[in-house]
Amino acid sequence: MPAVERGRKLYEGKWKVLFETGDPARVILRFKDVPDFDRTVARPKLPRRGAMKARIAATLFGLLQERGISTHFLELQGEREMLVRRLEMIRLEVVIRNVVAGSLAKRLGMEAGTPLPVPVLEYSYKSDALGDPLVNETHIQALGLASPEEIRAIREMAFRANGTLLPFFAEREILLVDFKLEFGRHVGRLMLGDELTPDGCRFWDRATRERLGKDRTRRSPAREAAAYQEVFRRICA
Repeated sequence: MPAVERGRKLYEGKWKVLFETGDPARVILRFKDVPDFDRTVARPKLPRRGAMKARIAATLFGLLQERGISTHFLELQGEREMLVRRLEMIRLEVVIRNVVAGSLAKRLGMEAGTPLPVPVLEYSYKSDALGDPLVNETHIQALGLASPEEIRAIREMAFRANGTLLPFFAEREILLVDFKLEFGRHVGRLMLGDELTPDGCRFWDRATRERLGKDRTRRSPAREAAAYQEVFRRICA
């Protein structure tokens, strides 16, 4: 299909930009190679990072849609852009954890790398001013972020996504330690939105436990770039 023409810029964040199209129900999501701000973390020079993010997100969203999980993804547009459904985003980050790592190890005093007997689901309220605090389902209702029916649907979709992604990554010798999802509404219908890329996932090599996902940023820029390219190769090659 011919590429949809980009219109006015609607939003720009650290790693992506949204543009309107001629259809008010659809927008173009463009992934950046490097962020324009956030000087607190040294980032590597990784050519074509935006293109890799677009391909990975398209692959994973496409897989979820094949399994009946609604997402905003419609199609790739060129190298680093996706045509997506326009969503009214819910101000929640939903994290699924399969292995103890990161903040979970600190909060619960558990050893990093310990497999969890059941996947753990966590919600965070998206608020820079408050530092994205952890919230529970009654907090979500009290804040007016989502209805009880939507909360149940979010929980179900998150666990179904985990059940789909775990074997997909296992076949590629990747351990899906944890990952972040965001949800929104499209004409009243709940969908997965935002992105699904290594920047929101914690990946480890299944055999060596080498860090391949988001916690690679604590390593050298060269190793970060190599890890990102390795994840891309395993998912999209």
